Parts: sequence; structure tokens; C-alpha cells
Amino acid sequence: MSVELQHPIFQIIKEVAEREQVECYVIGGYVRDRIMNRPFKDDVDILVIGSGINFATKVGEQVRSKVAVYKSFGTAMFVYDGINVEFVGARKESYRSDSRNPIVENGTLQDDQNRRDFSINAMAYSLNEATFGKLLDPFNGLEAIENKIIRTPLDPEITFSDDPLRMMRAIRFAAQLNFRIDIKAIQAIAANAERIKIISKERITDELNKIILSNKPSIGFIYLFDTGLLELIFPAMYNLRGVETIDGKSHKDNFYHTLEVLDNVAGLSDDLWLRWAAIMHDIAKPATKRFDKKVGWTFHGHEDKGARMVPKLFAELKLPLNEKMKFVQKLVQLHLRPIVLAKDIVTDSAVRRLLFEAGDDIDALMFLCHADVTTKNEYKKQKYRDNFELVKQKLKDVEERDQIRNWQPPVTGADIMEIFGVGPGKIVGKIKNAMREAILEGEIPNAREEAMAFVIEKGKTLGLTLKNTSSI
Repeated sequence: MSVELQHPIFQIIKEVAEREQVECYVIGGYVRDRIMNRPFKDDVDILVIGSGINFATKVGEQVRSKVAVYKSFGTAMFVYDGINVEFVGARKESYRSDSRNPIVENGTLQDDQNRRDFSINAMAYSLNEATFGKLLDPFNGLEAIENKIIRTPLDPEITFSDDPLRMMRAIRFAAQLNFRIDIKAIQAIAANAERIKIISKERITDELNKIILSNKPSIGFIYLFDTGLLELIFPAMYNLRGVETIDGKSHKDNFYHTLEVLDNVAGLSDDLWLRWAAIMHDIAKPATKRFDKKVGWTFHGHEDKGARMVPKLFAELKLPLNEKMKFVQKLVQLHLRPIVLAKDIVTDSAVRRLLFEAGDDIDALMFLCHADVTTKNEYKKQKYRDNFELVKQKLKDVEERDQIRNWQPPVTGADIMEIFGVGPGKIVGKIKNAMREAILEGEIPNAREEAMAFVIEKGKTLGLTLKNTSSI
């Protein structure tokens, strides 16, 4: 028996198939991942020659699991021993030019394997008693795995034209598996790139996120760039490309710099949104690029403009417009600050301000800034990173002493209104701001007693008099 089929569910399916005289197979991602010794993701696809729903019902009765039926898709599934087992009848598909939704007919095993996206996903193991565990590999998926190559079972022009999302999937698998894409498939993607426009943004971004979450996301982004897909699905990132030279002065290629930063972040963290911050950190450089005859190329204010661009770009990509977006926006806004600190003598007040603005995202910000050091000069790179270690230690020391992260004012606006007997207004805000600045500058400790004394003195200089001292 194949080691890939030792789980009890396959024995149960074999027994029910024998009793019901049904031909069935396990196919697709499970087969691929087990052959590659990749972690099993608890999803199993069972291909049935005939009605997948009817057969799922019979197996569900056998294992006493509730079967969920999806008639419009012709599928049914249940959970057994923590595994999602989905059944589908073998299908034959044909497509119209204006839609990725196929016209579906009942088909044979060969028909179903023909319609699969890639040869590595078309392999199947027999679950019938006479041939149990036999691998059916009509498109040499095993060879593709050995050679680390993504190719389509049939003509890639037809495969990608029929279902353009498969272009994104090809690139996603290349990134996830560190495979290369067959040259004919690359040419077909480039030829059919425009057809990505019939795919919903949500589906495109779902595949994009999977590319971003791969071990080395640059693999996927270079394929997206080279095939013309990136310009169509994410033009703001595509616009980072290129180097311009005036008077012998050039700037770096910000597209490839961004990919290097993204790969660096991927080596430090699995956080999708930190990786998005890496993608977005220099997104406004094309819009802020200027040439100065004295200093060369500048990108002044690209962090501020980039932060303003984030909500619009997230909306266009159908990414969440919630705290995830705000996290990315904050890191884009602040990504130069630790670098500036690392270049200069680090003052306590500068560290306090950074802690105040970054809050609990300070560690993520430091990850991003560490990754942003991509100079090829090893001496400069090591110097920056050594300085970052000093900044990190300073951040730790100042936070332990001053408690600035996620700062809450030791004297509130309500306190100020009560002790001076005033209502809400600009003067209360002016006093609060002055107190905050005094704490950040280190003029007074971040403590209620000292802050209250400061507030009273400040109020007096603004013409206020004490009305209530009970809260002092």
C-alpha cells in the first residue's frame, strides 16, 4: 500500500466504493503535497466517476459524518478526523471567451485530468480495491516535481485563456514551491495577460497574498513583472521600475529594491501585513522623484505621500480597510525615522517621540527598517545594522524608564477643565499639547505629580486661575 494512503479515510472510501461499484480517486493537491513530503493541509479531493454527491452521502453514512451538499457546484463534503473530505464527479469543461465560468458536462477520469491546471495537480491515486494506491500520472507530474517545473497538462494558451486566474496560480505555485515556469507557459501568460481583467479583484488579490506569503516572494513578483501581469493588477508597484540618469547621477531601481526589502522581511516574519508594508514603503517614490544638480536624485516626502496613498491602493486591491490598513499606513509613514536615528547620535527625546508615534508597532517598524538596509557595500550595511542594535537598546531603555509606548496623558483634559473650572476648548488642547511636548522632550517625567505641576503653571501663563484643587 502506498504510504500516502495510510489514513483510515482512504480504506473506508475503498470499502464503500467496492460495495457501491463506484470508480473513485484521490486527486490534486493532496497527491502533489504527499509526494513532495510537504505538510498536509487537511484537505482531500475525491474524484468520482459518476455522482460525487451520491457517493459522498454513502461514505458520510459509513463514517457517521454530516454531509454538506453544494448542488450548484456538484460537490459534497464532510469532516472526518479533522480532515475536510470533498467529493466531486468527474467533469468535462468548455469555456466562452468572455467568462472563466465553464460549461460543465459529466466526464471520464481522462476528461477530468485534462481540465486540471498543472501537471503536478493532475496526478491521482486509485482508491478502488483492484488498483488501490496506483498512481495515474498522464502528464508526467512526477517528472515535473523532480525537475521543479510548472507546466500545464494541455496547450497553455488554451489553459490560460479559458481560465485567466490560472496565470496567477502558476506564478503562485512557482513562488511557493520555488519551481520555475515552463517557457511555453510563460509565453502563454504574457500573450493572455490582458484576460486577467475578467477576473475579480478579490480572486486576484487572494492569489497575490499567497505569493507574498511564500518564502521568497520576489520569485513571484519577477514573474508578474516579466509577463506583464503586474502592470495590469498593481500598476503603482510596476511604476517603481527603472533607473534614470542625469549628469552621470543615477538612483537605484526602486522596484528591485522593494523586492529585496520584501524578501528580507519574509526572512524575519510571516506577518502578511508587515510584508505589505515592505511592498508599500517606497510606493510614492515615482511621484516624489526630483533631480537636484547639487545632490542628485531626491524623494523628499515619499513617506508622507506613501502613507496617504495606502488607503486608496488597499481599496483598489480589495484589501481590508481596517486596522490592517492602518498598520501598513503607519509603518510607511514612519519607516525613515529609525534610519535617521541610526545615522545620528540618538537622543532620548527622539526615541521618546518614535515610541509615542509607533506604539505597539515599534517592533514591526524596526523589522522593516532593518530589512530596508539593502546596500551592496558590506561595510555600510554592517554599520547601519550595528547602529540599529544601539537604537533598539535605546528604545528598550527609554521605554522601561518613561513608559511612552501607547502613551496615555498623566493629566487628562477632564482634569484640566475641573481644576481651572473651564469647558472644552482650544485652551485645554493647548495645555495638553504643551504637557505632552514637555514629557517627550524630557523636561518633566511621565508622571502625574510632575505633569500636574506643569499643567498648573502653564494654565497660569495662559491667564487661568485654579478653581478646584481636589483632583491635584
